[in-house]
Amino acid sequence: MDLLTNQNILLYLAVYLISSIPFGYILAKQFAGVDIKKEGSGNIGATNVLRVVKETNPTLAKKLGAITLFLDAIKGVLVIIVAMMLDAPQSVLWTIAVLAVMGHCFSIFLSFEGGKGVATGFGVLLIMMPIPALIAIGVWLGAAKGLKISSLSSLIGLLAFIIASYLLYPQVEGIGSHAPIWIIAFIISYKHTPNIVRLFKKEES
Repeated sequence: MDLLTNQNILLYLAVYLISSIPFGYILAKQFAGVDIKKEGSGNIGATNVLRVVKETNPTLAKKLGAITLFLDAIKGVLVIIVAMMLDAPQSVLWTIAVLAVMGHCFSIFLSFEGGKGVATGFGVLLIMMPIPALIAIGVWLGAAKGLKISSLSSLIGLLAFIIASYLLYPQVEGIGSHAPIWIIAFIISYKHTPNIVRLFKKEES
């Protein structure tokens, strides 16, 4: 088997490389002259872009935050859609979903550092399991409005997705297992470890 011509391998490489693109870092650097890896929480996601740029330019911060959120969310979506058009099996689609989150969280362009994977994770899960994802996004937004703690809201939304996925899809089509969901959840939770520690210490802003 020639790895360079194998369709699945090409899809896997494509999604990892595309998801590794640190859009938040690039946008903040290019349009606000800020290195968000050295400012705020040091995260490359939309929340930190909004938080850091807002200190000097609130209007630009909202625009860059929204664009970052959108781009991070569709990183894996585009490759999944292409794979669907190529009639890739569910196992391949779920592998792409996992690799999308891995690419964002462990970017090859940032020495395998990266974001927390929330937007990218919910983006791919919205394609793979639309109803549980919509439920989770609703819970996420509600928690964010009520608690006003981004990290905790994201983790609550993630938990809501896991519960909804089991209730609506006891057996995941094509793979018969929730393993990919747990892998995505583990990666996102792992990247939130500092936040979780601060939450227990009641130091999370």
